[in-house]
Amino acid sequence: MAKFLVQNGTLAMKLGSVEHKELFCRSFTESYREYEPENLPWPDLDDAALNLLRSIPFWEKALDIEREAGAIVSGYAQTLSDPLLQATIALQGREELRHARLLKTLIDRYGIEMPERPPVEIPPNIEPTFTRFGFEECLDTFFAYGLFAIAREADVFPESIFTIFDPIIDEETRHIVFFINWFTYTQIERGQGFTPLRNAKTLWHYGKALSNLIAVFSDADASRTSFVPTATNIFTKDLTLEKFLEICLVENQRRMSKYDPRLLQPQLLPRLANIALRTLQLIPKRKLQNIESASA
Repeated sequence: MAKFLVQNGTLAMKLGSVEHKELFCRSFTESYREYEPENLPWPDLDDAALNLLRSIPFWEKALDIEREAGAIVSGYAQTLSDPLLQATIALQGREELRHARLLKTLIDRYGIEMPERPPVEIPPNIEPTFTRFGFEECLDTFFAYGLFAIAREADVFPESIFTIFDPIIDEETRHIVFFINWFTYTQIERGQGFTPLRNAKTLWHYGKALSNLIAVFSDADASRTSFVPTATNIFTKDLTLEKFLEICLVENQRRMSKYDPRLLQPQLLPRLANIALRTLQLIPKRKLQNIESASA
């Protein structure tokens, strides 16, 4: 059973169709940006900014994730027979590897100490790994929106640093929009597109992705503990969960608004964040109502 996207009250495009595939692949390739990390205008940093940059605890893990992403995506592209999907996913693989080079350039330029990284090992059955990575990237990117905006507002690094990394956040957005559409297209093409079944599979994959991220940034390793709180505390000491979710949602809307409305977008994290935000906003009101009721 195919599903239609509705745009302005009319049927716009059938999910899982050739038109759908061509749209999400074309959207990805046409928005590609050519650059070399080594040639970007990296600024000189003063001692305070350098010390802060070097104190950020997750450069090692971030580099490992990007190196692994490049190997996973590039490896999966090589297994595909569909020439359009193969070319598009291969392009993403090059972008992921370029992200790793960008981080390595930053690490080397600003003297961030890091041990030699081990080789990346990719399992032979690569599609489940590619799928897991895609859902992890959806989770990562939503929270990265908030972290990046908070760091930028803190004004602790030159604006030129953020000018370099802002397009990288947009590239991550391109990746997750492409991934969600690829996942839906693939499920429908394989006869697994019945909406409740696809939604259940999506939730299962998100659950696996979340458990993997928790394992990566677990409290067992003090250098990687509590990824989001640790990162935000570096730039601000008075950030509440409510404010952080508000920032993530605003940035998510801003960056996603650039895309063709016929394309699917990751929805789970924004929906959960909205629910959590409404709950947090109600808590003080309930406490006030209880106090007023007790004193009446």
